[in-house]
Amino acid sequence: MSIRIADREIGPEHEPYVIAEMSGNHDGSLDKALEIVRMAARQGAHAVKLQTYKPETITIESDAPDFRLSDGHELWGGRTLWDLYTEAHTPWEWHEPIFAEAKKAGITVFSSPFDPTAIDLLEGLGAPAYKIASSEIVDLPLIRAAASKGKPVIISTGMASLGEINAAVEAARSTGNEQIVVLACTANYPADPSESNLRGIPVMADAFGTLIGYSDHTIGIGAAITAVALGACVVEKHVTLQREGGGVDAAFSSEPEELAALVRETRTGWQCLGQARIGARQQEKEGLRFRRSLYVVTDVKAGDRVSADNVRSIRPANGLEPEAFSRVEGRTFRADVARGTALDWGLV
Repeated sequence: MSIRIADREIGPEHEPYVIAEMSGNHDGSLDKALEIVRMAARQGAHAVKLQTYKPETITIESDAPDFRLSDGHELWGGRTLWDLYTEAHTPWEWHEPIFAEAKKAGITVFSSPFDPTAIDLLEGLGAPAYKIASSEIVDLPLIRAAASKGKPVIISTGMASLGEINAAVEAARSTGNEQIVVLACTANYPADPSESNLRGIPVMADAFGTLIGYSDHTIGIGAAITAVALGACVVEKHVTLQREGGGVDAAFSSEPEELAALVRETRTGWQCLGQARIGARQQEKEGLRFRRSLYVVTDVKAGDRVSADNVRSIRPANGLEPEAFSRVEGRTFRADVARGTALDWGLV
């Protein structure tokens, strides 16, 4: 099973597809947004992802408790949704230059739409895929609208139950679109590694019959590598130019060197998976020559008895197996044998 986004195949037979999530880490600067695109391309990421919304398309301006984050929230405690999304949003007029810069840098760019007008904008820019954010997984009309464009749909599942994920997948499939990737995700910012529950990745693959990936909100790259080992073929990670003052999501985002390490080490983890088989590899043929076996280790004469003094288990592997010593011990040599001769049944 595989899908294609722009020029890359995505699936278990291909190296992990690494998505660099810009989110609001442009910090209100188009120049910084363009530099994040260039940085992600330099560090080897396969795609940059945006978030396409306006404050008024994602919430309303209100100070009511319903529209305010809890005071105890680690990053954004006490802020209103309107203020947060006003700061974090990527202005729609930036999308065209960002798409153009990505093309120049040789990296794919797509986005998370948060309403149908965002889909229309992204369609006009030729976005090659759509990402459904975790909080939007229950917006089945939005999922159907995105999937109806016939392009890959990547669905994040933070907070979602199996039933909610299944409903989202079926909403996408109802449009005839089977190009679906489901991302395991913990919608906590930052997420503690112990909250990741990555053993759920194979369960999700069996349950939904889709490609599975991982949207990583932990610090570092260990969780992403583990996810690849468990079957994730897509890894999404928030990125920033610099965590210190790098934007609303910078605290749990990867800096350039960390993004490069993520690309490199998830590829290594995928390469290590190999095939579900046990036994010597072609590359181990030389090593097989240097297993232990029984050798004559001193010059002996015909009629001498085999003993631990003149026959030992040593490398290389041309003689009888070491286990055979108990069967040859005490037998006599048929002829003179020089030191360094591999023992075989014809000698005793």
